[in-house]
Amino acid sequence: MGTKNIVWHDASVSREERNKKNGHESFVLWFTGLSGSGKSTLANAVSRKLFENDKQTYVLDGDNVRHGLNNDLGFSPEDRKENIRRIGEVVKLFVDSGQIVSTAFISPYREDRQQVRDLLAEGEFIEVYVKCSLETCEERDPKGLYKKARNGDIPSFTGITSPYEEPEDPEIIVNTEDYAIEEAADLLIDHLKEKQLF
Repeated sequence: MGTKNIVWHDASVSREERNKKNGHESFVLWFTGLSGSGKSTLANAVSRKLFENDKQTYVLDGDNVRHGLNNDLGFSPEDRKENIRRIGEVVKLFVDSGQIVSTAFISPYREDRQQVRDLLAEGEFIEVYVKCSLETCEERDPKGLYKKARNGDIPSFTGITSPYEEPEDPEIIVNTEDYAIEEAADLLIDHLKEKQLF
């Protein structure tokens, strides 16, 4: 696939104009962590708080995206990489549109998360490590996936038969074993206020 005959068209409305009209910067909150750590729940709780404070916000959830945009991908390392690459390009468009976009993807590989960070300008990628022990995630097992993985029904499952590479220097770590979701969401909102992004 080549792009030599494809020309990028600049939009008639700039991101800066959108941000000014919205009254806030646009960026991504990239929630990463094991299945069952609370990524989706936390991303949605934060999005609700942003929305209630008149911010333009949207959540891209891993399962939802795999129902549509990425329904042709499996869970091999190559497909996981492509899943995150595509999401990175979508996130870039959302940020350009003036949104605060939250993503809830396991995104197990550091290299893939860095690739998305590199697509965006400085300060637009906020990595949120939703930390939770494997044991607690297995106890929660909201979708019954760990049980299936332990039974051999899911061949490549992060944390069991496939690796998860913890972030080395995330912007924020939220341990969902220490905080209830509402408390964790408030921690994130406070972080955004400190950074003058809220």
